[in-house]
Amino acid sequence: MADWGSKLDKSNDKRKAAVGRPDITLPEVIQAYDTWAEDYDKDHVGVFGGPFLSSAALAKVLGDNRDALILDLGAGTGLCAEELSKLSFKNVDAIDASQKMLDIAAQKGLYRKYICAIVTNERLDIEDDTYDGIVSSGAFNWGHLKVNCLPELIRIVKPGGYISFIMREECLWKVPEYKDRLEPAMLELQNTGAWERVSRDIVLNYLGEINGIVYTYRVTAQGMPEERLRSF
Repeated sequence: MADWGSKLDKSNDKRKAAVGRPDITLPEVIQAYDTWAEDYDKDHVGVFGGPFLSSAALAKVLGDNRDALILDLGAGTGLCAEELSKLSFKNVDAIDASQKMLDIAAQKGLYRKYICAIVTNERLDIEDDTYDGIVSSGAFNWGHLKVNCLPELIRIVKPGGYISFIMREECLWKVPEYKDRLEPAMLELQNTGAWERVSRDIVLNYLGEINGIVYTYRVTAQGMPEERLRSF
């Protein structure tokens, strides 16, 4: 397995501002990414494997459906879209809370739509059963997505569609929002019939000595009742 993080400058001040403080708030995260936008690709391309790994995981389950409509969750500057494009997936929408990151992504012309929004348990301006898949790299982190966003992600994916995302494994026990909450919530959603787990893979040396974890879930035909979704 490649040592994806060996060349990643984890002392980078802009990186530390975005993900390096346990008590960081979402508004602070957005401001940090707005500041980082111009240099984000320079700091990541060729040295960070998250977009490649999450895109490959989604591509594996989508199979030959290269016309699949995909949502890139926490799209940033479009690194996942670049990887999906290499795999011949062209129908991709972007959603991110940082407009400046999306502005950089727009310069690449890889997305159909650019949605600037914060994903929570509140209903997005997206119809039910819209996407064949969701891909995400790094959106589950300190001050980023909360656990209660999961049912909303399920709502906008078609029955039989997939959600693949990658995060640092240590976030499962270091991030208070996720500690003893994220994986139990995933299991609860599976037990209620909203989705089923396809894979849970550990990526060794994802960021230097820090391991990553890639999840893939299949949304079921049953989905989740609206009232349950809002109370999750």
